[in-house]
Amino acid sequence: MISYFKNILPHILCVFLLGVLSISYFYPVLLNKGIEQSDISQFMGMSKQIVDHRKNFNEEPYWLDNAFLGMPSFQVSAIYPYDLLRIIDQSIRFLPRPADYLFLYLFSFYLLIISLRINYRYALFGSIAFGFSTYLIIILGVGHNTKALALGYLPLIIMGVLMIFKKDYLKGFFITSLALALQIHSNHYQMTYYTLIVVMMIFIIYFIEFYKRNNIKTFFYCLSTFTLSSLIALMMNGSALMATKEYSEFSTRSKSEITINPDGSSKESLSGLSKDYITEYSYGILESVNLFIPKFMGGASSDRINNDSKLMGFIKTLDAEQGQQVYQYSRLYWGNQPIVAAPAYIGASILFIFFLALFLVENINMRWLLPSIVISLLLSWGKNFDLLTNLMIDHFPFYDKFRAVSSIQVILEFCIPLIAVFGIHKFFSDEIEINKKMKALFKSALILIPFTLIIYLFG
Repeated sequence: MISYFKNILPHILCVFLLGVLSISYFYPVLLNKGIEQSDISQFMGMSKQIVDHRKNFNEEPYWLDNAFLGMPSFQVSAIYPYDLLRIIDQSIRFLPRPADYLFLYLFSFYLLIISLRINYRYALFGSIAFGFSTYLIIILGVGHNTKALALGYLPLIIMGVLMIFKKDYLKGFFITSLALALQIHSNHYQMTYYTLIVVMMIFIIYFIEFYKRNNIKTFFYCLSTFTLSSLIALMMNGSALMATKEYSEFSTRSKSEITINPDGSSKESLSGLSKDYITEYSYGILESVNLFIPKFMGGASSDRINNDSKLMGFIKTLDAEQGQQVYQYSRLYWGNQPIVAAPAYIGASILFIFFLALFLVENINMRWLLPSIVISLLLSWGKNFDLLTNLMIDHFPFYDKFRAVSSIQVILEFCIPLIAVFGIHKFFSDEIEINKKMKALFKSALILIPFTLIIYLFG
């Protein structure tokens, strides 16, 4: 008993520390304050009629009158009877909002690393690297709460899938079923879709591995276990999914009944969203440098010119009318997307360790992580790399149902910190000779330092 307590004590302390970090980062919640989230403010206004009806009549209306002359409330504030997942989700997210979302990021990633039999110190490092990557914080600032919730369950789904392939079938089945059910319940199906792309990569790599070992039977056993867990996750969300299916048939994500354009010409028949709408938010190819160098393509679209900046100094040399025009039309974001809240930055140190891992780590996980990163980056470019994007829109099931393709970068936001954990764990282990470690350090520096200098001198 004492030995067991000694083993779990570091994990208890780490989880407690993650909770303290979450509260500390959003410390105003302790003063009963909250952040102003534009999307949530809009949601509260739209859902007020439903909330009032629920309070006054103790029933769900499933309809609201104050949006588009009336529409179903399936995607607004619907609560379904016998919703066990809602109770489980609220129990996990016990901290004040939005600290609860940050804690879920940190806690779920920590559990994933521990499940891979990696020391808790590296798990703590990895959870912080993942949870505090800027994109995951940015979406909280603008109120993309359902997206944040879905991403919080992503590491747990991967944890369950990897357990299945390690032949820990019962645990893997239970964790995958529950985590996938909770992610679907978060009601951001686009993030679940991206999660399944990662899962698909895992299955492809393990299929190749089992085929080489002449052990296809085990692969299909793993596939059956995952399929069963997925069916259970879907059934636990049956009411919401069926309501969404019914709703989607009357939305822009389904086939339009309009056959002509305003000018009288024939309208292209689509089964989903238009390509222009899907790719409106496409990540710029050069904008990808933001992942390593923050604000390489500027900051937020709404940023104001700093009084101490060179641009403001130039404006002050102009006459009043010219200065006003330059000030009004100067953008502090010059990337490809219409609007951004802030640049997505993973961290220079995390990327350095990521490159270090490329020279040190050789395991099966690297074989699905690296392709996932590449696919994520290429697809996030959208119309800037339309060869792959058009292929996905035209031939990949349901890809044309989702917009803002730049958000697929959540995959690399997950994969890069995970590889960094493998790298730092390997670097400080005794498995590798010191000479190999030094060579890996030198090669990593050789990649990043010249690139950084070029950007600094000529960017």
